[in-house]
Parts: sequence; structure tokens; C-alpha cells
Amino acid sequence: MTRLSTAVRGLVTAIAALLTATAASAPARAEPEPKAPEDFVALRSVDPTIIEEIRYFTPHNFVGERIDGYRQPLCILTRPAARALHAAQSRLLSQGYSLKVYDCYRPQRAVDHFVRWAEDLDDQAMKDEFYPDVDKSRLFADGYIAEKSGHSRGSTVDLTLVKLPARPTRPYRPGQPLTPCFAPEDERFPDNSVDMGTGYDCFDTLSHTLDPRVRGQQRAHRLLLKDTLEDLGFVNLAEEWWHYTFKPEPHPDTYFDFPVSRASLTGRR
Repeated sequence: MTRLSTAVRGLVTAIAALLTATAASAPARAEPEPKAPEDFVALRSVDPTIIEEIRYFTPHNFVGERIDGYRQPLCILTRPAARALHAAQSRLLSQGYSLKVYDCYRPQRAVDHFVRWAEDLDDQAMKDEFYPDVDKSRLFADGYIAEKSGHSRGSTVDLTLVKLPARPTRPYRPGQPLTPCFAPEDERFPDNSVDMGTGYDCFDTLSHTLDPRVRGQQRAHRLLLKDTLEDLGFVNLAEEWWHYTFKPEPHPDTYFDFPVSRASLTGRR
């Protein structure tokens, strides 16, 4: 009886060891990607006439490569922000302009990508265009890069104006010569938007919406965008002429991390 019990215990031990080894060697199951809340929508579903040029899906940005979390070139926003943009677009179309969005909802993983890039002081591939007069070691201190972004809350958008009919924009080719983002319009990277005085994501004080050095048509364009959006509930970030947040925000304290893709908007709970 003792001999049989010993054999059974040995068999149980062997089976347990086999199961443990099998579990250890089995590939870990990937965690399902988070989904967008029900009140997030694709901007195109609210207003398909607004031009979308999602820069962080492309390598033409201050990092120089596609940013983490941008699976598709898609503008996603909370429904109230998207509806307010639709109202702004209706007003601007009657004046011969269209809105063009560069960035909308931004996942936290994208912000984390920015932080990693900013901490790598040796990577300055895009400096000549996006931050020619700023030492990269100052990007955090000067407020150009932060560990959290209002974009991740879903009601913030980066955008500009395009005079209609819209001209095509020449695609960016990685490795091509770069020109400072505050150079005269005919020297900067070509964009089919109106002249705002600097390019998008220009890390320079000339990007401040009401910088007194920006005059004439450039200032008029900034004020047209500002006045139109603020009349519909958006608030401008004074340091960036392109940055607006719809108020009140549906999610003022939540920083989401679902990817920028149509799949994030399907099968939501």
C-alpha cells in the first residue's frame, strides 16, 4: 500500500511538472487592444469635407518616423468636438476656406514615443525644419514636449485653413533637404494651407498665436481661424496657433491609449 501511494505521488508530481513546463513554454496571450468610448467618432462620419493630413502617420514630423499608435491616417474626436468642427467648417466654406486637421485624438503611447525621442539627444534628424533655433536638451523645460497631452483626452485638434479650391501637397521624401519652419512661405516645405507665418509643429516663439512679429495676411489668417473656432467653444493654446481644445471636455481627466484606427471605433462596450 505504501509502495502504491509512493508511485501515485510520483505520478502526480511528474504530471504537475509537465503542466508547469507546458504553461511556461506556451506563448503569452496578447492583451486585447483598448477600444474608444462610445462618444468618440471618426471626423469623416460627421463632416467628410474637412481635409485630413494626419502628420504623425507619416515620417514628416519632428521625430522623423511614423509615431506609435497611428495605425491609419484618421482623425478621431469626441462627438461634441467633431460637431463643433462641422459648424466651423460650414462657416468657413461660405468664405472660400476649408479646415485641414493635422492631428486629433493622440494615444498615450504616441506621447510616450515623443518623450523617448526627446530624451535621445543624439537624434536630431529633423532639427533643421522643426526646431532649428532650440537646443534639444531644452524641449521639456521650454514646454515643447510633455509626458501628457490634452490630445489624449479626445477633444483637442491641431488644424489650419486651406483656400479653396485646395491644391495638392507634394509628398515628403525622407532624407530630403530641410528648411526652417519659420522661413518665408515660398521656402518652407510646401503645404496647401494659407500662410500662417510658420509651418505646423514649429518649435519657435513665432508659433505663438498672437506674436506681434506676425503681421499682415499671416496674422489675419490666424485670427480668422481663432475667431471662428472660439465662437464655437474651442480654446486656443496661446503658444501654438494650430492647437485648439473644445470646452467643456467630455473626458477632462482621462488620457486614453486606444490606437488611431477604425478598429478602435468598432465593437465598443
